[in-house]
Amino acid sequence: MRLRYSFRLYPDHAQRGALARAFGCARVVFNDAVRAREDARAAGGPFPKAGELSTRLITQAKQTKARSWLGEVSAVVLQQSLRDAETAYKNFFASLKGERKGPKLGAPRLKSRKDARQSIRFTANARWSVTGSGRLSLPKIGAVKVKWSRILPTAPTSVTVIKDAAGRYFASFVIDTDPAADAARMPRSDQTVGIDLGLTHFAILDDGTKIDSPRFLRRAEKKLKKAQRELSRNRRDPGTGRRPA
Repeated sequence: MRLRYSFRLYPDHAQRGALARAFGCARVVFNDAVRAREDARAAGGPFPKAGELSTRLITQAKQTKARSWLGEVSAVVLQQSLRDAETAYKNFFASLKGERKGPKLGAPRLKSRKDARQSIRFTANARWSVTGSGRLSLPKIGAVKVKWSRILPTAPTSVTVIKDAAGRYFASFVIDTDPAADAARMPRSDQTVGIDLGLTHFAILDDGTKIDSPRFLRRAEKKLKKAQRELSRNRRDPGTGRRPA
């Protein structure tokens, strides 16, 4: 089983600049791969293979003046961007053939620098790590501050750095769990249960068991009312400087 854990990142000014370069380079490589495939399709030729695209769009492109800046970021980030393009085409063709469940997928499109979400992925061979002080060390970016909200159960196999539409940064770790441990924690059973999500209760099982709602909003409202009362009591009259009686 694969699990994903996400944590907030707080890169400094220099690290934000390095991440912007990495996002841009990954986007360019993805777009170059889409253009190469579309050019091949328009010419009536076979689609270029992944290895050929890697050589042409990364290795050789770094030697040119137009793409020399690709060398400023981790090569793993660029390779993962190529794999993303490859996966997008595989899903598209599988959707066309009816081999993929869900809604029909369109052909991969070019990514824009104005996209609300930007991301790059580092696999194990990128030599990223979590430092002794709890920072996330990323190649050619640096040791980025992380707000850890829980402990990772095992060593992650990859980490994806994401910048969302609000300009916030996140690290998303992928964990491969132990199949034996999964089987012990969730043993096989021939029993089934129906679950109905409700309004007064979080869920009701088909055997009549009721699971109460966590009521996060109501607890937050009570805290807010209490804070507002305390603030009101501590206010002073702007004319006399005294608290109201």
